Amino acid sequence: MIMKTPPESFLIFKEELKKARLEKERLQKEYEAKLSEMNIELDRLKEQISAQQELMKTTLEYAIRLEENLDTFKVEVANTPTMKKKSFH
Repeated sequence: MIMKTPPESFLIFKEELKKARLEKERLQKEYEAKLSEMNIELDRLKEQISAQQELMKTTLEYAIRLEENLDTFKVEVANTPTMKKKSFH
């Protein structure tokens, strides 16, 4: 059996296929790297949102307590008998 040399078109096709596979691998790695970066950024944003929500919750709780304290103070003032003005003269 005598081995024939493959036709040039086959060799060109084989080389192009190899290039396409390498390009596909490069694009896959680039995609995975970008996806990883986006996931890291998304985690950061989730942490920031969570911290802001906690801050808003704390602020609202504080405002509610202040309002309750003010209401209590108003009731105390209203129930305190008025003192006659005393003169120092």
